[in-house]
Amino acid sequence: MHRNKDNHTAKDLFDQQHKDQLTKAQKWVKETSQSSSTVAVLVATVVFAAAYTAPGGFHAQSGRPVLLTTEKPQYLFFTIMDIAGLASSLTSLVVFLSVLTSSLELQEFSNRIPRNISIGFTSLFFSVTATMFTFTATIFLLVRLEKTWTATLTYAAAFLPISIFALFQFPLYYEFFEAAVKSILDFIKTMLPTCRTGFMPNNIN
Repeated sequence: MHRNKDNHTAKDLFDQQHKDQLTKAQKWVKETSQSSSTVAVLVATVVFAAAYTAPGGFHAQSGRPVLLTTEKPQYLFFTIMDIAGLASSLTSLVVFLSVLTSSLELQEFSNRIPRNISIGFTSLFFSVTATMFTFTATIFLLVRLEKTWTATLTYAAAFLPISIFALFQFPLYYEFFEAAVKSILDFIKTMLPTCRTGFMPNNIN
């Protein structure tokens, strides 16, 4: 808690010199969280509607899905991807809402805000991926393509949004993964006794 001639601590000087950066960071985080929350709500709406409009319809008497009896593996894949998309999109929405409702103080940008933003983006990416897998499973269930080239083009079109989104987000996740691995290795090094005190071999008489 040393102070300079103006009676300012190092933290006071740091806060004063980074006011503009804090304002820009707060604006970026709010706008990004609002946009991502909107996308998460749209994805949740789509997958929620898909759960109640099953491909192939339902039996009038039992109410069970028609394709569940004839195409059980594909229909189970459709159901799992739909549930995963709904759960991950709602998780992303909750995370981004927690970011929006936080105070966004300077101290939170050292750990809490980047961690929540990363979790939110990861959940949103997984929800979009699960939604596209749900769409692809619907194509498998409803569309019977006999020609190989036609089926290849259709399935490639189904996976195209996932590939583009993953390509754009890969640099961000690579940097995040690299930083996470580095922090884990540094933590392990600090916990090892040989790294804290050094290795002292026994003296040989």
